[in-house]
Amino acid sequence: MTMRRIVVVGNGIAGLTACDSLRTAGFDGELTVVGAERHHPYSRPALSKALLHGDDALQAHELPEPSHDATELLGVSATGLDVDRRVVRLEGGGELPYDGLVIASGSRAKRLTPGQGAVPREDGSPRELTLRTIEDAILLKDRVASRPSVVVIGGGPLGMEVASGCLHLGCEATLVSDSKPLSRQLGGHLADIFTAAAIRRGLRVVGSGKARLADHGSGTRVVLSDGTELEADLVVTAVGDEPNIDWLAGANLLTDGSLRVDTRGRVRPEIVAAGDVAFFPTRRGMQRVPLWTSAIDQAKVAAVGLLQGDAAPEFNFQPYFWTEGFGLSLKAVGYTPVQGTPDFCEAGGEAGSLLMRWQNADGSGTAAAVNYRMPIPKLRKLADAGPAALRPAAPARV
Repeated sequence: MTMRRIVVVGNGIAGLTACDSLRTAGFDGELTVVGAERHHPYSRPALSKALLHGDDALQAHELPEPSHDATELLGVSATGLDVDRRVVRLEGGGELPYDGLVIASGSRAKRLTPGQGAVPREDGSPRELTLRTIEDAILLKDRVASRPSVVVIGGGPLGMEVASGCLHLGCEATLVSDSKPLSRQLGGHLADIFTAAAIRRGLRVVGSGKARLADHGSGTRVVLSDGTELEADLVVTAVGDEPNIDWLAGANLLTDGSLRVDTRGRVRPEIVAAGDVAFFPTRRGMQRVPLWTSAIDQAKVAAVGLLQGDAAPEFNFQPYFWTEGFGLSLKAVGYTPVQGTPDFCEAGGEAGSLLMRWQNADGSGTAAAVNYRMPIPKLRKLADAGPAALRPAAPARV
């Protein structure tokens, strides 16, 4: 079937990349983007990485204006999908017919108290703040300006970046985590480096089981599983995300409650998916990898998969992850978490800078640079080829 109408649901980086990739691949038909947010695409990583560390009024999140010449329906949510009629249903009762569909509807922040966390306390302040959208970022930046005491719940990258930013602004900050911060994402060795730096900078780290929230005077009280109570002026939760798949209910596209794609990003021949919303095949099985670069790589493959089918190249995924906080900058190429100490470790010219590599049990390699200046392509070579990639090439024989 010739595709003359393609609808892209989602206006984040996956949706934007899909639109650009469709045009690059030669699609010159009718392209429509449905975006629940009112904004053009922006950099979500910048909201936590640059948000609390600079005075840029959130300019770091801005991306270039889209050039894909699509019709954009912003501030409009998709509410349903009829795969037989090939129609996307919109809030307000409208419908969009399609020949091809890209599902890039992303994810939303989990809350510690689902259905209640967004409900204001008696004084009108929110019980818990999350950081996912520009609006979230503006509210958080405004709330920490007065240097309140802050409890951040969640020891993943987002929680650690928020806690670092709060310390940077002079807040008293406590991080609540049910495991060593960053250990689930990076492994114990790298997690130890970051946790030590965080504690040196004044972060209080508290272990916990399941935490809950309770109102307490003018602030919020965090109650841990052992009965310990923490009081704070402000609570920020960073306890994960949930894919936006509710609008797909009844479309018969989900497998065990998840949206899964093949190696070309296809759910079915005329439907592809990419980004935080999708599970895709990796060398470690079907995974959902809610990372910025993963969304970009997936969308590029899915767009071509939609147009070319089996003739399209398959996805060859190599994770790339970066985080910043507590005076440290980490870039990692390859699968994480890594196990044990690195097989290769080299100190850089600056104090505290490290270049490391792990050989994984599945035969792949993971390379990480902490405050170590190395271009990403060279870091990828280190992950793939090991320390030999750092040595100069032998001179050619004459």
